[in-house]
Amino acid sequence: MTEYQVPCVRRPLHIRVEVPGSKSITNRALLLAAMANGVSELEGVLFSDDSEYFLKALKKLGFPVEVEKEEKRVFVTGFGGMVPEKKTEIFVGSAGTAARFLTAFLAMSAGEYRLDASEQMKKRPMRELLTALEKLGVCIEYEEEKYHFPFRLRGLREEQGEAGIDLNIDQSSQFLSALLLTAPLRFPCLKIHLTGKRSARSYVEMSEQMMKQFGHSGVERIDENDYIVRKKSYNGRKYVIEPDVSAACYFYAMAAVTGGSAIVKRMSENSLQGDMKFLSVLEKTGCKVCWQGEEEKELLLTGPTAGALKGFTESFSDFSDQTLTAAALAPFADAPVTITGIAHIRGQESDRISVITKELHKMGIRCEEKEDRITIYPAKPRGARIHTYEDHRVAMAFAITGLRTEGVIIENPECCKKTFPEYFSVLTEICKG
Repeated sequence: MTEYQVPCVRRPLHIRVEVPGSKSITNRALLLAAMANGVSELEGVLFSDDSEYFLKALKKLGFPVEVEKEEKRVFVTGFGGMVPEKKTEIFVGSAGTAARFLTAFLAMSAGEYRLDASEQMKKRPMRELLTALEKLGVCIEYEEEKYHFPFRLRGLREEQGEAGIDLNIDQSSQFLSALLLTAPLRFPCLKIHLTGKRSARSYVEMSEQMMKQFGHSGVERIDENDYIVRKKSYNGRKYVIEPDVSAACYFYAMAAVTGGSAIVKRMSENSLQGDMKFLSVLEKTGCKVCWQGEEEKELLLTGPTAGALKGFTESFSDFSDQTLTAAALAPFADAPVTITGIAHIRGQESDRISVITKELHKMGIRCEEKEDRITIYPAKPRGARIHTYEDHRVAMAFAITGLRTEGVIIENPECCKKTFPEYFSVLTEICKG
């Protein structure tokens, strides 16, 4: 499918849908299982481009991996932090989690590896993580541009002493997660001091919680900018992966913009995922959100009548994957929508702030763009061809705008394979109903 014509609906959509497992949790669980002692059984696994690259990498590194795709289940045998294959080449595609986490993991191993990535991932930030690893004693040889893929890496062959490192996570909190997750393999104690301005830590907190779930309780947050992670082993276990809240938010947004309702199955009140905060933003636009049911509660969102949304100003620093989702809704608000705290999304799969401006401009919507924020002014959008920049979130978000706009065409919808291969098939079925 080279393009997708978004159905323009003239009625409220009442949605009940299931979404894939969380990409963020899937790839963290795969890493933790590989570092653990013994066999881990992972249920609810997301099978998408990102997770497939991670799975292929683990297999190539010699880990016994058994995949049951229909059951969304994966078994991984870990060897207590030891990597079986000491010399190989790994390709991470465009998967940011695989790129950052596997780099740090292999840096804490006794092998020599060549890591490469897609052209898109070659442009994305890696410098801060790679610089930190070099300061910790890891030898890295760059084949093209310094601090970018591809590179050759020689890991730390022996256990190190106590160490400290400065780290900037303004461009990606994955740098901190990568070090917290993997440092216990080589360091009895690693102190990490954050030097940047970004305070959003929802994905770091996810990493900390998952470390505990796999038996490691050695992360201590001293203050806003200082962490200590201590040596402690991980244990193999049975682990159920939550549904992807990032994906769920698109369907809740569809209910909001059409004045309908949505339930995404298996949502958790105790979710580890920061994108749950986007539901509070939807409440500010006029939606009603509630947990219903007795034993197995379901999260129901009801949109305002006729999708009459309210404008808002909000920092999305801690759930920035929903910036595009909010931008897709913004033309239908009764006042401007201003999204702040998002400078780092310029270095993701695309420069997402500029993309919002370009694509909404095609639809006749005025935007004011600054380095770390964007303001979108409401108006009736017109049909347009949406260029997706090989960015799955661009494709999924602007489909929401198309539900109330004739003539919206999404180019290259296949880019959604990164996290949600069936997204547009699911959307078509929803609109038929």
